[in-house]
Amino acid sequence: MELLCIQSQEHPELPLAELKAVMECENIDAQLESVCEGIAILKNISQDKFDEYYRILIKRLGYTHEVHELILETSVDTLDNDVSQIDWSCYIDKTFAVRVKRIHSQIDTVGYERKLGTLILENCDDIRVNLSKPNTLVRVAAFENNLYVGIERLKLNKKHFEESKPHKRPFFYPGSMNPKLARCMVNLSRIKEGELLLDPFCGTGGILIEAGLIGCKVVGSDIYWKMKNGTAINLEHYGITDYRTFHLDVRELKMYEKVSSVVTDPPYGISTSTGDVDGDEIFKEFFKAIYDNMKDDAYLCMASPHYVDLKPMVKEVGFEIVEQYGIKMHRSLTRIISVIRKKLN
Repeated sequence: MELLCIQSQEHPELPLAELKAVMECENIDAQLESVCEGIAILKNISQDKFDEYYRILIKRLGYTHEVHELILETSVDTLDNDVSQIDWSCYIDKTFAVRVKRIHSQIDTVGYERKLGTLILENCDDIRVNLSKPNTLVRVAAFENNLYVGIERLKLNKKHFEESKPHKRPFFYPGSMNPKLARCMVNLSRIKEGELLLDPFCGTGGILIEAGLIGCKVVGSDIYWKMKNGTAINLEHYGITDYRTFHLDVRELKMYEKVSSVVTDPPYGISTSTGDVDGDEIFKEFFKAIYDNMKDDAYLCMASPHYVDLKPMVKEVGFEIVEQYGIKMHRSLTRIISVIRKKLN
């Protein structure tokens, strides 16, 4: 069995990197094929694991917009014949609608929605089209002249990332990370449901919200009292109760339990993260402080500005950089998302 993932094209690498990280930490046994930027397929999934994997992906992923059961790979030239080979009664519950999404394709969207709808009707009895409230959505992802036809079994909650933007939370402070990137960073840290995640610069709690929503235990700390309190307010607002927040300097951090991952967005170039330290020293102090608070082989995912070279800092402490991705913010700043692993002693 196969799953079709329609991904965001907001960044050329992060959606696929996030998917790979979730597959790794959740032990998803499947072959990953990247068709193009925006389309990925999980192949060779055993039937007994299919529903489990499907539910994991829709619960966790931030930069994947849709996940569907893939039932047909075809092309504009072979569509008619290939559609006739499928028993659509196994997939369609009384009513259906066809929706086409083009990704680097010039096909006529409306025309192919009508064409595929007609072909399905011709090859299946006792069903009808319902464009407003179909029982079954037939989703087609079109890349060039190739068509990937899927059935939506479970819905991703795409509204969450819009409704949980920083300015819509009970406690707001400028400069907070957007929830989709926060979710992606949580996933890049390879954290699992029930494990403990730390954000030692928690700010308004955006990263902790996303970790809590996928079932992690979360701990946040901040040097500013109002941020510590604001984080708690925001976590409670989203129904997250398995958390602790602390008002302290990261250099004083002594965790009661070593954490499975650290995900954070330290303030850059200003003396706010540790009160009396700025510049590169913020990051050096940070790495030293968290090392002993992390489990062996745990992951850290963090954001930093492009002008800070993290490599010598992490090497000195005992970390190693696994992956890095750049996000252009404006002309003079690129935000680097680094995935860093604590090396085994």
